Amino acid sequence: MLDWDDLQSFLALARHGSLSAAARALGVQQSTMSRRLAAMEARTGAALLQKTPSGLVPTAVGQSILGNAERIEAEVLAAEHIITGRDVRLEGVVRITTIETLTVEILMPILARLRDKQPGITIELSIATRNLSLSHHEADIALRVARLTQLDLAVRKVATLGSGLYASQSYLDQHGTPDLTAGCPGHTVITTNQDLMGTPDMAWLAEHTAQACVVLRTNNRYAQRAACQQGVGLACLGRLIGDNSGLVRLDATPPSRELWMAVHNSIRHTPRIRAVTDALATGLRAAASRLDPSS
Repeated sequence: MLDWDDLQSFLALARHGSLSAAARALGVQQSTMSRRLAAMEARTGAALLQKTPSGLVPTAVGQSILGNAERIEAEVLAAEHIITGRDVRLEGVVRITTIETLTVEILMPILARLRDKQPGITIELSIATRNLSLSHHEADIALRVARLTQLDLAVRKVATLGSGLYASQSYLDQHGTPDLTAGCPGHTVITTNQDLMGTPDMAWLAEHTAQACVVLRTNNRYAQRAACQQGVGLACLGRLIGDNSGLVRLDATPPSRELWMAVHNSIRHTPRIRAVTDALATGLRAAASRLDPSS
């Protein structure tokens, strides 16, 4: 007979398409995931997943139970949300998912102050490359630059993140001031990976440097800044990490971005969740001039 662990493993494998990705999603080792799959199929006497060139996909039997497994998952998560939402203790774990630059530059002092006031709360901080799901209970609080739109979430804007176009003085001495109206011919650019090129700041950079040569792509903002400091090229960075870094901020106006905080409606009033969201909102308001100096 299948139990909840079996169904949870099956859903992770079906959604992520590989043992390694499913293992990361569930926080277990890949070898554990492999054993779970083998044991599950041995108990049921049926192959639920099959290997294809694009990864693991449900077999016909697996596809037939996928909807059942998703409905069971929804009920389990609903029960967890109800239980968590009625937990009145100012102690326990609160899981936050957010972005690296905000964590390093702003959140640590906020969380340190929270620790002094609420020593019973343990923070689990995930700087994830993918958006963890609040609806699927992968995190409790999300701080994201793209607004989350699920109907079961309470979402509010908590900050504006300003951006600037930067270069090192040595780069400018060698290449001159870029002509943004002409697409920056004769210049080099540091930008992000292709899957993130749709963000407002990177789309602006691509539009205004269309005649420049892209010499480095990385999804890590600190790596972009380090390359810019070494004179590799122009970089569009958040004012939070671009200002006071030894770089020259050019006369340009990349779009700012909005920072949103989201929490599942069923747990938003839980005391420990409320303590953390209030601390984050207060701390981010206090840091507004660093996050967007032009405001």
